[in-house]
Amino acid sequence: MPIHPFKMIFGWENDNGIGERLIQQIIRGEKTATCAPKSEYSPEELRQTYEPVGQLMTVYDKHDQPRCNVKLIEVFETTFGNPDSRLVRGEGNGDNTAQFQADHRLAWQNLTEAGMELNDDTILVVELFELVQA
Repeated sequence: MPIHPFKMIFGWENDNGIGERLIQQIIRGEKTATCAPKSEYSPEELRQTYEPVGQLMTVYDKHDQPRCNVKLIEVFETTFGNPDSRLVRGEGNGDNTAQFQADHRLAWQNLTEAGMELNDDTILVVELFELVQA
């Protein structure tokens, strides 16, 4: 599998297998989007997130092992309270916005414990992608 200069990382230490589950969903073609609160990005990280639109990216696990390649289709912003339907579908929730919100409240619990406020007005940075090579 070729390695591309742009990368996405899924998983973190003590993630209880979430990163691996997300990577498997990408490989099966079920996950075509990811997001994070905009407040978690520095200006440079935000620039680096938008830069590879249209480019191939390598997906890495928490152990820095390349797992698959995706093409970044689009990056945009939406709110947590009224998330864009492409994000909800791309996260594997169909049209179930409430499930998307519940899943992300749980996934981001460590951020809220660290002082990030997650509410309807929280801006999310969304990355839409498609699997190119598993």
